[in-house]
Amino acid sequence: MKKLAVLLFLSVGYIAIAQTKSDLQKHYEAFYQEMRLQGDVDGVVNALTHLNVLSPSKERKDTLAYVYANNNQHLQALNTIGIEKDAADSDMAVQVKAISLKALNQPKRALEQFEELFKRQPNAYLAYELADLKIQTGNNEGAVANIEYGITNAKDDMKYAFYERQQPYEVPLKAAFLHLKALTQYNKDKDNVDAAVALIDEALAIDPNFNLASLSKQALEARKNPPAATPAPDSVKTQTEEGIVPEKKGKKKKKDGN
Repeated sequence: MKKLAVLLFLSVGYIAIAQTKSDLQKHYEAFYQEMRLQGDVDGVVNALTHLNVLSPSKERKDTLAYVYANNNQHLQALNTIGIEKDAADSDMAVQVKAISLKALNQPKRALEQFEELFKRQPNAYLAYELADLKIQTGNNEGAVANIEYGITNAKDDMKYAFYERQQPYEVPLKAAFLHLKALTQYNKDKDNVDAAVALIDEALAIDPNFNLASLSKQALEARKNPPAATPAPDSVKTQTEEGIVPEKKGKKKKKDGN
């Protein structure tokens, strides 16, 4: 009889726990939807975190990581889904890993994820990311292949954003590819600066306000024509009302009585 009572008590307790867990899950599912409607990022993160504790789900983890990455919380995003390359990952997970690893200055690891994305669905934007990362990691030939693909497939209405200025700006994607092509040209033949500058001029012809291309052109031209060394002055000069005259050397004689 005692055993039956204990079993009955445990069963009732288990049912109560199950009902509580089910109620909590319904609560956070409703909470999640409400936070989405309100655009409350912290609320969305809170709801998804609770749901992943109550009922772990790979899809929810991917979504949580995406929310983190979209809010520039890249470390939190990678802590949620990891950094390993996994062919079984969803497209969302691979995208999050690629973007977050790039943002955290991990170009080699980011490159693996962008390669996986490009393999699944090749497009000009992914080709640009691959070319940029390959230049950073020293794979000039690989970058050239991605650049040629990008120039061929970039449409006139495609834009790429740059952030080196305080105010971000966009340029046509084809111009961005021509800028990368100039960098690969210079890496291939550092003695032929003119060839690289000519490619940058093509990019600037498409968009004269392409600031990064202008900076690259200035840097290349400075390497080609370094400023002459400034000769040491023969004497220290000072400014006077009559003009610039040599400063007299030697100590001034004291006047009598001073």
